[in-house]
Amino acid sequence: MQKASPIALITGASRGIGRGIALALAGRGWSIAINYAADYKAASDCRRLCEEAAPRGGVSSFGVFQADVSRADDRTRLLDSVLAQFGWLDLLVNNAGVSPTPRADLLEASEESFDRLIATNLKGPYFLTQSVAKFWVSHRAEFSSWTTKPKIIVISSVSAYAASTNRGDYCISKAGLAMMTKLFAARLAELGILVYEICPGIIASDMTQPMKQKYDAMISEGLTPIERWGTPQDVGLAVLAVAEGYLPFSTGETLNVDGGFRLRRL
Repeated sequence: MQKASPIALITGASRGIGRGIALALAGRGWSIAINYAADYKAASDCRRLCEEAAPRGGVSSFGVFQADVSRADDRTRLLDSVLAQFGWLDLLVNNAGVSPTPRADLLEASEESFDRLIATNLKGPYFLTQSVAKFWVSHRAEFSSWTTKPKIIVISSVSAYAASTNRGDYCISKAGLAMMTKLFAARLAELGILVYEICPGIIASDMTQPMKQKYDAMISEGLTPIERWGTPQDVGLAVLAVAEGYLPFSTGETLNVDGGFRLRRL
């Protein structure tokens, strides 16, 4: 039986884009499994903010779950722990990701950095999605008659198609997520499970803070038709639209949250 409060697992939800997604869903009465890799305080702060954002008198609840999605044993423990607490999952948001440290020219970048980014940004989401999908397949009889079926959202980046030669490993990991979205969308459509890629542009977060001066200048010079930074809330609203079922005849699609970055202009 479907729960009154839908349940979302958001990886990398302690801060930044992940926190923005968590707050958007919490505000609409969702229960949230807040995953974090290392910063327990930030994850706890996110839980508190979700509790404050939740509708009064609602039945939503929030949990904090430590796991490094690049590790197979952590992914197993994460899913087992979420299901033990909530009993079900309506939405998986693959958001966790890392950036190169340091950024390095394509001709100088190390295998160590490449392996780290692929493991966290691509391998982790791929196999976590596989595990969640297998759980849903094993329970297909329970949700086959539901009007609202489970969904998967993959948080990618404009770096999936916009080449940055000083962070090639990051671009490749995000391009992989774009194809991952299409693959799972094609495989799971027969179950009514829809899969979407959300592609943020320049979003104000801890990850982009070191590049603030550069991006400020680029935005002021017309990089995007909408002349401002994006916010985690912008991404959260896009996730909410998908989660609440406003795109029922779409799957494998990309929603760009990028201020119009992708537009070509003469």
